[in-house]
Amino acid sequence: MNSVKVKPTTQCHVVAMPYPGRGHINPMMNLCKILASKKKDILITFVVTEEWLSFIGSDPKPDNVRFSTIPNVIPSELVRAADIFSFFEATMTKLEAPFVQLLDQLELPVTVIMADTVLSWVVGVGNRRNIPVASLWTMSPSMLSTTIQRFQADFISEEAEERVVDTAHDQRVQQMSQRFFEACSCVTKAQYLLLASIYELESETIDVLKSQFSFPVYAVGPTIPLLDLEENMNPGNQNYLNWLDCQPRSSVLYISMGSFLSISSAQMDEIAIGLHDSGVRFLWVARDETCRLNEVCGDMGLVVPWCDQLKVLSHSSIGGFWSHCGWNSTKEGMFYGIPFLTYPIGFDQIHNSKLIVEDWKIGWRVKKDVGADNLVTGAEIAKLVTKFMDLESDEMKEIRSKASEVQHICQRAIVKGGSCESSINAFIKDLSNCDGY
Repeated sequence: MNSVKVKPTTQCHVVAMPYPGRGHINPMMNLCKILASKKKDILITFVVTEEWLSFIGSDPKPDNVRFSTIPNVIPSELVRAADIFSFFEATMTKLEAPFVQLLDQLELPVTVIMADTVLSWVVGVGNRRNIPVASLWTMSPSMLSTTIQRFQADFISEEAEERVVDTAHDQRVQQMSQRFFEACSCVTKAQYLLLASIYELESETIDVLKSQFSFPVYAVGPTIPLLDLEENMNPGNQNYLNWLDCQPRSSVLYISMGSFLSISSAQMDEIAIGLHDSGVRFLWVARDETCRLNEVCGDMGLVVPWCDQLKVLSHSSIGGFWSHCGWNSTKEGMFYGIPFLTYPIGFDQIHNSKLIVEDWKIGWRVKKDVGADNLVTGAEIAKLVTKFMDLESDEMKEIRSKASEVQHICQRAIVKGGSCESSINAFIKDLSNCDGY
């Protein structure tokens, strides 16, 4: 286990408890790295299962961030997607006891627990122990606002169910939806709400959230791995980057459907056919289907199992991002001013697609009817992709201009005096003054 010797002068001890999924662990860790870089006397204990330690334990991190583990009391990450209902229920019922035991074993007193909002039971643990809890919401602020409103109305509409789970309306969906709504409602019992977003992107929604709570609400920024990028912490395989170096500016369509949910093999084949017929340059992260898809796609692009997404999106040759619209991917694309082709699969991705297409107007939908099972054909994809990657199109010039505006908003927010940097500094100041509540 990765550990760090703690000097007696350490004053501030943060225990970070992320929801055990890549899309939640990453923003929590990125925020911890930012806090650690800004407050040298802070110690952050980052709590993960033993399995997750095996995944990320060797990743670079500051010396004042240490891992601490709890047993594998939930289903493996490797089979999580096969039964998301059982996995989610396990996170609600199985993690609390070992987490409490871990708290009892810590030598340093805990200043604050920083927990994923979805793990609602952490708020109760903190309240019983007189430890402040900072609830980190890793999705869009408007998703939280909408969820709280629906829960307060004590009514789960078909639209809400579709946005949260996007699957058949059976008893398990109802149970998971209700658990999710209840978790969001527990924010009211926390002492801080941290939003993994930028104030200027959803200012009206964030203002509403601030008015609803009597405690501080901070939009702490994109929580993407910018520090890792600056320090080149993940050099890894450079072949795809070398290939990007040889491509014209803004000519490559980057395609990634995230690390968790999957689309059908039939749809993957149609995407491959569409890319082949479009003649557009592309870089496609296809996880386990790399070899098969390479044979279909032709020689205009690369199909890889993995890449450093932030390095790719920051590359000058990237001109578009076909995305599943996970919140982390959405923020990363916006941070580099990349227009989107949205292909949401489920959960909050449908909501994020709406933000991209209708609110910020920085992308198009691939699939008009999200809830339908029909395939988007290769011919439709070829036509869409060709039009989308046309740099001379007036319609695309407008989208690229808006994407550039969003990029400037994001990048201004994290520099000195920006809204995110100010929020993080305010939260750090609060931590310095914490002594119970």
